[in-house]
Amino acid sequence: MSDFKYSEQVDIENIQKLRKMLSELPSFFKDFFRGIEPRTLSRTRIAYAYDIKVFLEFLLNENPSIKSTYSKISDIPLSVLENLSVTDIEEFMEYLKYRDNDGRKISNKENAVKRKISTLKSVFKYFYRVEKISENIMERVQLPKLHTKEIIRLDIDEVAMMIDEAENGEGLSDRQKAYHEKTKVRDVALLSLLLGTGIRVSECVGLNISDVDFKNNGILIHRKGGKEVTIYFSDEVKEALQNYCDERVLILEESGHEGAFFLSMQNKRMSVRSVENLVKKYARIISPLKKITPHKLRSTYGTNLYKETGDIYLVADVLGHSDVNTTKKHYAAIEDDRRRSARNAVKLRES
Repeated sequence: MSDFKYSEQVDIENIQKLRKMLSELPSFFKDFFRGIEPRTLSRTRIAYAYDIKVFLEFLLNENPSIKSTYSKISDIPLSVLENLSVTDIEEFMEYLKYRDNDGRKISNKENAVKRKISTLKSVFKYFYRVEKISENIMERVQLPKLHTKEIIRLDIDEVAMMIDEAENGEGLSDRQKAYHEKTKVRDVALLSLLLGTGIRVSECVGLNISDVDFKNNGILIHRKGGKEVTIYFSDEVKEALQNYCDERVLILEESGHEGAFFLSMQNKRMSVRSVENLVKKYARIISPLKKITPHKLRSTYGTNLYKETGDIYLVADVLGHSDVNTTKKHYAAIEDDRRRSARNAVKLRES
């Protein structure tokens, strides 16, 4: 599929995966997924399909009347949804907190429970809107309350420490050091790009050589929803990318991965998982008490950009947030610090 852009390849793979998942669900759900397709990403629809399957399995295993009537989830008719009560949904929410699935212990935190209930709200809303059910009980179901958590990010000195560690590998194990010499230039470039632009990990692994413009210090990335935008990087990031690019041009990619910018040691386009593992490897050394992921590096960049500019709209635009309130939610603590610092700015009387 080398003729397709990375984002298009991911969509094709997701669509194929979704079709397989839909074959295990009741046939009427095909109408639902066809209805939401124009307004959702393929990975969002996969998450919906998984959530629906978990809900139907709950009904089949935990609801006595359904359990005694149907043998598998694909047999469950649409009329079952119409006959459910708010209590049934609340029991499902309780079930999600902890369950045993064929000996595998599964628990869901508040945000995971909320996402699954939000999925059901979308399902019931759709079938009510197209008049397939006469009542939408989900309108009477309250989403679980989320408790505010501290946003984890790297401190400014930890940013430098992470790039230094990728460069010298002093804290790595002997086994890791054996590979580090081959990947350190790539790792420094990749971390510099994430920390210096705030792009998403999917946008990072989707980069092609042709997307990097060293003349104007810019990269062409594919945002959520397929929008293409140019993000600009500093001379410091440029140097790291150029050093890697000098090595990269000498590498012959595996078939199907031609033109990918960041390559694995197998000469294939790096995956999201491999970047997550790379970030985790260096983060454990420089900040062992923080659970740092590529998304935390994105938060780190947004924090530093906001501290330097004080422009929340600029931060939202660079990070690709469609709603500035999303940005404000993540950087509310910094805003509070700015307000606190203003308390002594205005003098009422000369001392």
